[in-house]
Amino acid sequence: MVAVTPAETSKAVARMHRAALVEDAVHEIIERNLRNRGWKPYITAYTGYGAPGWARVMARVLLSRPRLVRKRREKVRGWRSFTTTPVSNAVVRIEVGGSVTETRTDRSGYVDCRVKGDLDPGWASVRLHCEGATAVDAPIRVIDPAVRFGLVSDIDDTVMVTALPRPLLAAWNTFVLDEHARMAVPGMAVLYERLINANPGAPVIYLSTGAWNVAPALTRFLSRHLYPAGPILLTDWGPTPDRWFRSGQEHKRNSLRRLAEEFPDVRWLLVGDDGQHDQEIYSEFAREHPDNVAAVAIRRLSPTQAVLAGAIPGPTETPEAVPSGGKTWFAAPDGAGLWSLLRDTDLAE
Repeated sequence: MVAVTPAETSKAVARMHRAALVEDAVHEIIERNLRNRGWKPYITAYTGYGAPGWARVMARVLLSRPRLVRKRREKVRGWRSFTTTPVSNAVVRIEVGGSVTETRTDRSGYVDCRVKGDLDPGWASVRLHCEGATAVDAPIRVIDPAVRFGLVSDIDDTVMVTALPRPLLAAWNTFVLDEHARMAVPGMAVLYERLINANPGAPVIYLSTGAWNVAPALTRFLSRHLYPAGPILLTDWGPTPDRWFRSGQEHKRNSLRRLAEEFPDVRWLLVGDDGQHDQEIYSEFAREHPDNVAAVAIRRLSPTQAVLAGAIPGPTETPEAVPSGGKTWFAAPDGAGLWSLLRDTDLAE
């Protein structure tokens, strides 16, 4: 480990955005006061992914009253998932088989690191330990090196109807509404299941600009509506060292590039919608990494949904497949329409 001098630390702090410095100061005061009141840390584990020999482990360490720890793990509704206090710089030990990797949480309490360990293809788990918290298991989707196909799916307005660009409805869906009240996009779960059955061992990775705070709610929603299980890649909405808020578009771009680097032999079916920036991001990725894109499937919003989402309404009645940038783009208003186009391709054989 390389030692960091006080001067280097001071320079790093000086480069941080003012909003991040204020946020860190507030978190430090709140954490100290809550610990004095007897609050204890607990670990929220997110679903990770990997391959034989390594795993990407994602989790967060937070504070809670001891009697509420179990309740927070099981279910936290709407805005309550955002009223959490992170534990920064906490030591987290990650146990994979017989090997142990030690890391620390970042300034917002998150752990996102790649660790070594013997893992068999399929579903596995790693054990997370943190002082003062009960150890938990984090599920890991281990991708077989022989797999050549995978599915990357957006969430908002692709598998779940949200019309997120509308500020008021976005706030309502995120901070107030229970996931039981959210609607699934018709036919998308069946589409994904058919594609996975046609490609045994193919992973499904959900990629969204949503905050990590709602990961448990999204996981329950996907399970309830029978979507294939898979890692959910979200982001932190708070200030960064150099800006007020993180860029959701950059989060998606960076996540796709990382998948291309980690799984160079996998060709991904990219699924999104035409209400935000999925088409732009997927097109850019297909040009940069043509060997990692099998095709693109776009769920077309209804005219009403398109207007509310800030997009220009387009034709929605007829499914269509058009070549673009050397890749085939499939477009339809729902999962049944997309399946009518994909079922005759090599992706569904």
